[in-house]
Amino acid sequence: MGSSQPREEDVRAYPRLLPAGDSGILIELGSEIDPVINSRIIALAEFIETAEIAAVIELVPTYRSLLVSYNPLETGYDEMLGLLNETLDRADYSALDSATQTIVELPVVYGGEDGPDLENVAEYAGISIQEVIDIHSGTDYPVYGLGFSPGFPYLGGLDKRIAMPRLKTPRVRVPAGSVAIAESQTGVYPNASPGGWQLIGRTATPIFDVNKPSPSLVTAGDRVRFVQVQSHA
Repeated sequence: MGSSQPREEDVRAYPRLLPAGDSGILIELGSEIDPVINSRIIALAEFIETAEIAAVIELVPTYRSLLVSYNPLETGYDEMLGLLNETLDRADYSALDSATQTIVELPVVYGGEDGPDLENVAEYAGISIQEVIDIHSGTDYPVYGLGFSPGFPYLGGLDKRIAMPRLKTPRVRVPAGSVAIAESQTGVYPNASPGGWQLIGRTATPIFDVNKPSPSLVTAGDRVRFVQVQSHA
Protein backbone atom coordinates (compact mmCIF):
# COMPACT_ATOMS: atom_id res chain seq x y z
CA MET A 1 0.00 0.00 0.00
CA GLY A 2 2.90 2.36 0.47
CA SER A 3 6.07 2.90 2.39
CA SER A 4 6.12 2.87 6.17
CA GLN A 5 7.65 6.37 6.15
CA PRO A 6 7.09 9.34 3.80
CA ARG A 7 9.73 9.72 1.12
CA GLU A 8 12.60 12.15 1.78
CA GLU A 9 11.37 14.47 -0.99
CA ASP A 10 7.98 14.68 0.75
CA VAL A 11 9.61 15.70 4.02
CA ARG A 12 11.51 18.48 2.25
CA ALA A 13 8.73 19.81 0.01
CA TYR A 14 5.76 19.65 2.34
CA PRO A 15 3.54 20.91 3.82
CA ARG A 16 2.42 22.90 0.80
CA LEU A 17 -0.55 25.28 0.86
CA LEU A 18 -2.39 26.02 -2.39
CA PRO A 19 -5.47 28.13 -3.21
CA ALA A 20 -8.60 26.12 -4.00
CA GLY A 21 -11.12 28.45 -5.59
CA ASP A 22 -12.15 31.65 -3.83
CA SER A 23 -12.99 30.04 -0.49
CA GLY A 24 -10.60 27.17 0.04
CA ILE A 25 -6.99 26.31 0.77
CA LEU A 26 -5.51 22.89 0.07
CA ILE A 27 -2.86 21.66 2.49
CA GLU A 28 -0.71 18.93 0.93
CA LEU A 29 1.47 16.73 3.12
CA GLY A 30 2.76 14.37 0.44
CA SER A 31 2.56 13.19 -3.15
CA GLU A 32 1.46 9.56 -2.82
CA ILE A 33 -1.01 7.27 -1.08
CA ASP A 34 0.77 6.38 2.13
CA PRO A 35 -0.71 5.36 5.50
CA VAL A 36 1.71 7.59 7.42
CA ILE A 37 0.90 10.65 5.31
CA ASN A 38 -2.82 9.96 5.64
CA SER A 39 -2.62 9.57 9.42
CA ARG A 40 -0.91 12.97 9.54
CA ILE A 41 -3.72 14.45 7.44
CA ILE A 42 -6.30 13.11 9.90
CA ALA A 43 -4.31 14.40 12.88
CA LEU A 44 -3.94 17.79 11.21
CA ALA A 45 -7.70 18.01 10.59
CA GLU A 46 -8.34 17.29 14.26
CA PHE A 47 -5.74 19.87 15.29
CA ILE A 48 -7.23 22.60 13.07
CA GLU A 49 -10.70 21.77 14.36
CA THR A 50 -9.60 22.19 17.97
CA ALA A 51 -7.89 25.48 17.05
CA GLU A 52 -11.40 26.87 16.42
CA ILE A 53 -10.50 29.24 13.59
CA ALA A 54 -13.74 31.22 13.26
CA ALA A 55 -13.90 31.48 9.47
CA VAL A 56 -13.32 27.76 8.80
CA ILE A 57 -16.51 26.16 7.47
CA GLU A 58 -15.44 22.61 6.62
CA LEU A 59 -12.41 20.32 6.65
CA VAL A 60 -12.22 17.59 4.00
CA PRO A 61 -9.35 15.08 4.43
CA THR A 62 -8.13 13.00 1.49
CA TYR A 63 -5.30 10.51 0.96
CA ARG A 64 -2.54 13.10 1.11
CA SER A 65 -4.17 16.52 1.49
CA LEU A 66 -6.65 18.49 3.55
CA LEU A 67 -9.12 20.92 1.99
CA VAL A 68 -9.93 23.83 4.28
CA SER A 69 -13.10 25.65 3.23
CA TYR A 70 -13.61 29.06 4.80
CA ASN A 71 -15.93 32.07 4.64
CA PRO A 72 -14.21 34.65 2.40
CA LEU A 73 -16.55 37.38 3.67
CA GLU A 74 -15.16 36.86 7.15
CA THR A 75 -11.49 36.23 6.41
CA GLY A 76 -9.46 36.99 3.29
CA TYR A 77 -7.11 34.53 1.60
CA ASP A 78 -3.88 36.07 2.92
CA GLU A 79 -5.17 36.20 6.47
CA MET A 80 -6.41 32.60 6.33
CA LEU A 81 -3.10 31.49 4.83
CA GLY A 82 -1.30 33.10 7.74
CA LEU A 83 -3.60 31.49 10.30
CA LEU A 84 -3.10 28.06 8.77
CA ASN A 85 0.66 28.46 8.60
CA GLU A 86 0.69 29.40 12.28
CA THR A 87 -1.46 26.35 13.05
CA LEU A 88 0.84 24.10 11.02
CA ASP A 89 3.82 25.32 13.02
CA ARG A 90 2.09 24.12 16.20
CA ALA A 91 0.53 20.94 14.78
CA ASP A 92 1.12 17.69 16.62
CA TYR A 93 1.08 14.90 14.03
CA SER A 94 1.22 12.27 16.76
CA ALA A 95 -2.20 13.31 18.01
CA LEU A 96 -3.93 10.49 16.20
CA ASP A 97 -3.60 7.56 18.58
CA SER A 98 -4.48 4.26 16.91
CA ALA A 99 -5.69 2.96 20.27
CA THR A 100 -8.50 5.51 20.23
CA GLN A 101 -9.60 4.97 16.64
CA THR A 102 -13.19 3.85 16.15
CA ILE A 103 -13.61 0.40 14.62
CA VAL A 104 -16.87 -0.02 12.71
CA GLU A 105 -17.94 -3.62 12.10
CA LEU A 106 -20.03 -4.32 9.01
CA PRO A 107 -21.73 -7.70 8.54
CA VAL A 108 -21.30 -8.84 4.94
CA VAL A 109 -22.98 -11.53 2.87
CA TYR A 110 -20.30 -12.50 0.37
CA GLY A 111 -20.95 -13.84 -3.13
CA GLY A 112 -24.12 -14.79 -4.96
CA GLU A 113 -26.43 -11.94 -5.91
CA ASP A 114 -24.79 -9.82 -3.23
CA GLY A 115 -21.30 -10.28 -4.67
CA PRO A 116 -21.51 -11.16 -8.36
CA ASP A 117 -17.79 -10.59 -8.98
CA LEU A 118 -16.47 -12.69 -6.09
CA GLU A 119 -15.89 -15.77 -8.24
CA ASN A 120 -13.98 -13.69 -10.81
CA VAL A 121 -11.78 -12.25 -8.07
CA ALA A 122 -10.99 -15.75 -6.80
CA GLU A 123 -10.14 -16.92 -10.31
CA TYR A 124 -7.99 -13.84 -10.96
CA ALA A 125 -6.13 -14.38 -7.67
CA GLY A 126 -5.80 -18.13 -8.22
CA ILE A 127 -7.31 -19.01 -4.84
CA SER A 128 -10.63 -20.31 -3.54
CA ILE A 129 -13.68 -18.16 -2.96
CA GLN A 130 -13.49 -18.75 0.80
CA GLU A 131 -9.85 -17.71 0.80
CA VAL A 132 -10.82 -14.43 -0.82
CA ILE A 133 -13.45 -13.93 1.88
CA ASP A 134 -11.04 -14.82 4.67
CA ILE A 135 -8.41 -12.44 3.33
CA HIS A 136 -10.87 -9.59 2.80
CA SER A 137 -12.48 -9.97 6.22
CA GLY A 138 -9.16 -10.50 7.98
CA THR A 139 -8.04 -6.86 7.96
CA ASP A 140 -9.14 -3.70 9.74
CA TYR A 141 -9.16 -1.10 6.97
CA PRO A 142 -8.27 2.57 7.61
CA VAL A 143 -10.74 5.08 6.22
CA TYR A 144 -8.60 7.37 4.07
CA GLY A 145 -11.48 9.66 3.18
CA LEU A 146 -15.02 9.95 1.87
CA GLY A 147 -15.84 10.75 -1.73
CA PHE A 148 -17.16 9.69 -5.15
CA SER A 149 -20.67 9.82 -3.68
CA PRO A 150 -21.80 11.07 -0.25
CA GLY A 151 -20.51 8.71 2.44
CA PHE A 152 -18.46 6.43 0.16
CA PRO A 153 -15.46 5.35 2.26
CA TYR A 154 -12.12 4.80 0.55
CA LEU A 155 -10.48 2.02 2.56
CA GLY A 156 -6.78 1.33 2.27
CA GLY A 157 -4.74 -1.73 3.10
CA LEU A 158 -6.31 -4.29 0.76
CA ASP A 159 -4.19 -7.43 0.63
CA LYS A 160 -2.25 -7.58 -2.65
CA ARG A 161 -3.34 -11.20 -3.13
CA ILE A 162 -6.89 -10.09 -3.94
CA ALA A 163 -6.14 -6.76 -5.61
CA MET A 164 -7.94 -6.56 -8.94
CA PRO A 165 -8.51 -3.89 -11.64
CA ARG A 166 -11.78 -2.05 -12.00
CA LEU A 167 -14.38 -3.34 -14.44
CA LYS A 168 -13.72 -2.37 -18.05
CA THR A 169 -17.33 -1.24 -18.32
CA PRO A 170 -18.88 0.25 -15.14
CA ARG A 171 -22.29 -0.95 -14.04
CA VAL A 172 -25.18 1.44 -14.52
CA ARG A 173 -26.51 0.59 -11.07
CA VAL A 174 -24.74 -0.85 -8.05
CA PRO A 175 -27.02 -1.72 -5.10
CA ALA A 176 -26.65 0.24 -1.87
CA GLY A 177 -24.42 -1.52 0.66
CA SER A 178 -22.34 -3.30 -1.99
CA VAL A 179 -18.83 -4.12 -0.78
CA ALA A 180 -16.31 -3.79 -3.57
CA ILE A 181 -12.61 -3.80 -4.41
CA ALA A 182 -10.54 -1.98 -7.01
CA GLU A 183 -6.76 -2.20 -7.25
CA SER A 184 -5.38 -1.72 -3.71
CA GLN A 185 -8.58 -0.40 -2.18
CA THR A 186 -11.90 -1.64 -0.90
CA GLY A 187 -15.07 0.31 -0.18
CA VAL A 188 -18.82 0.28 0.35
CA TYR A 189 -21.40 1.91 -1.90
CA PRO A 190 -23.62 3.91 0.49
CA ASN A 191 -26.42 4.38 -2.03
CA ALA A 192 -27.47 2.82 -5.31
CA SER A 193 -25.33 4.40 -8.02
CA PRO A 194 -23.23 3.64 -11.09
CA GLY A 195 -19.89 2.06 -10.30
CA GLY A 196 -16.95 0.18 -11.77
CA TRP A 197 -15.50 -1.63 -8.77
CA GLN A 198 -15.58 -5.43 -8.37
CA LEU A 199 -18.57 -6.41 -6.20
CA ILE A 200 -17.78 -9.18 -3.72
CA GLY A 201 -20.54 -8.82 -1.12
CA ARG A 202 -23.12 -6.58 0.45
CA THR A 203 -23.92 -5.24 3.90
CA ALA A 204 -27.41 -4.41 5.14
CA THR A 205 -26.01 -1.81 7.55
CA PRO A 206 -26.77 1.71 6.27
CA ILE A 207 -23.52 3.68 6.15
CA PHE A 208 -25.01 7.01 5.07
CA ASP A 209 -28.28 8.61 6.18
CA VAL A 210 -28.83 12.24 5.26
CA ASN A 211 -31.52 12.54 7.95
CA LYS A 212 -29.08 11.89 10.80
CA PRO A 213 -27.10 14.67 12.52
CA SER A 214 -23.92 12.82 11.47
CA PRO A 215 -24.93 11.27 8.13
CA SER A 216 -21.86 9.04 7.65
CA LEU A 217 -21.46 5.95 9.79
CA VAL A 218 -17.71 6.11 9.24
CA THR A 219 -15.38 9.07 8.98
CA ALA A 220 -11.77 9.59 7.95
CA GLY A 221 -9.51 8.14 10.62
CA ASP A 222 -11.89 5.31 11.57
CA ARG A 223 -11.26 1.67 10.72
CA VAL A 224 -13.73 -0.72 9.09
CA ARG A 225 -13.89 -4.42 9.88
CA PHE A 226 -15.91 -6.70 7.59
CA VAL A 227 -17.54 -9.72 9.24
CA GLN A 228 -18.85 -12.59 7.13
CA VAL A 229 -22.50 -13.55 7.74
CA GLN A 230 -24.69 -16.01 5.90
CA SER A 231 -27.77 -13.84 5.52
CA HIS A 232 -29.04 -10.31 6.03
CA ALA A 233 -30.72 -10.23 9.44
